[in-house]
Amino acid sequence: MKSFDEKFDFRDARNLSMCMDFYELTMSQCYFNSADKDKIVSFDLFYRRNPDQGGYAVFAGLEEIIGYIQNLHFTDADIDYLRSLNMFNEDFLNYLRHFIFTGDLYAIREGTPVFPYEPLIRVKAKLIEAQIIETAMLLVINHQTLIATKAKRIVQAAQGRAIMEFGARRAHNFDAANYGARAAYIGGVAGTATTYAGQQFNIPVLGTMAHSFIQSFDSEYDAFLAYAKTYPDQCTVLLDTYDTLHSGLPNAIRLEKEFLAPNGHHLAGVRIDSGDMAYLSKQIRKQLDENGMDATQIVVSNSLDEYLIQSLISQGAKISSMGVGENLVCSKSTPVFGGVYKLSSVFEKDQMIPKIKVSENVEKVTNPGFKNLYRIYDKQSGKALADLMTLYDEEVNPSADLTIYHQMNSWKNKTLPGGSYEVRSLLEPIFVQGMLVYNVPSLSEIRTYSEQEFGRLWDEILRFEFPQVYYVDLSKKLLDLKLAMLEDVKNCES
Repeated sequence: MKSFDEKFDFRDARNLSMCMDFYELTMSQCYFNSADKDKIVSFDLFYRRNPDQGGYAVFAGLEEIIGYIQNLHFTDADIDYLRSLNMFNEDFLNYLRHFIFTGDLYAIREGTPVFPYEPLIRVKAKLIEAQIIETAMLLVINHQTLIATKAKRIVQAAQGRAIMEFGARRAHNFDAANYGARAAYIGGVAGTATTYAGQQFNIPVLGTMAHSFIQSFDSEYDAFLAYAKTYPDQCTVLLDTYDTLHSGLPNAIRLEKEFLAPNGHHLAGVRIDSGDMAYLSKQIRKQLDENGMDATQIVVSNSLDEYLIQSLISQGAKISSMGVGENLVCSKSTPVFGGVYKLSSVFEKDQMIPKIKVSENVEKVTNPGFKNLYRIYDKQSGKALADLMTLYDEEVNPSADLTIYHQMNSWKNKTLPGGSYEVRSLLEPIFVQGMLVYNVPSLSEIRTYSEQEFGRLWDEILRFEFPQVYYVDLSKKLLDLKLAMLEDVKNCES
């Protein structure tokens, strides 16, 4: 039987510890040279805007973060390179040589619907340790959360029709394709065309043929026949190499009549990758049904996104499933997620000292202090009502009345009667004193959990156009602290 550490070892075979912004190291040496190098601090990782002006995001990437922290170390080659830059003293380089993460990391479960400004990850660690992991945390969470969110929107638009992730050839390199497929699966796609993602993450892999396959044969029918002989029970043919309705479709019907059906098989599907998909799919469906091929599915691809899918369905397109490429794996419409990692408090002799970032841009003002995050559900309907940020020493008693406050305005508040709501803590312990304590779920478990949690959101939040803004509110104690700190800053400036 595997030990706990072996069972939950998510290390990348590569050492990615040096994949960080250079200033993480220059700042860290300054900390190291100061008297406060072992000061305990907290950081929050959060974001400010939902992708595509939507109503939510899908949190993803935690498993990769776990592997990164498990494998975080600096090799002799890393130390030699840093020494060659003539920027770091030997004491600091020796510190890096023996570096390990010894702090606490709490996070929301992967697959959870999340919202702006709430901490997706909370880190409490020595200052250098918390600083050094910043870049990796952001690059992983920003990427996978972005793609999982886009996938969820596309799956939502498909209204139960299967979505296949076809984006590897448009992805921004190998990791983007592989982890993009993983994130898309969390978002609800049925499978991926990326074979490595299937191998590494046990995602169903899908794929049929390219136009080049058909062009390599003497005739379109010969290509279809060769494929059917190899995969008689999984044969989907591509119709639009030459002429969808006047060549591809007749040859597909001929394949069914002359080879598949006589041998006890049937054509699984036909795919179109160009043209007016609404018109073509209706014509194809009509002819397939007239030839007794009602079980043959129609698959479409070609620059699909949630809006085009929504339009096709509203036009009555006869589509069974869809392959989506660059608009999914690159989130082409909103290619940047925009997560940030901000200092929220420092600790001196176990006393929490809150920190706040102030900006003339109101959306960039941070929520200070070491915080907890709760999701509040309506007891009767089971639907999520709001997320609540509190200071670490506050308790939420669901039997008592609860007033939650807008993040900047005390007059904007809502009181929930005691007994009418349920509360769930969203931040779960992942690392405690550097040790992994989290029972990491499988990808299929994450996907199922995500579907369940989205079922607990009101439909108005899921709208593509002008969605209802989900409440992410503060406790009175946290709001009072924030406003008082802002007032102090104002007074210092005057």
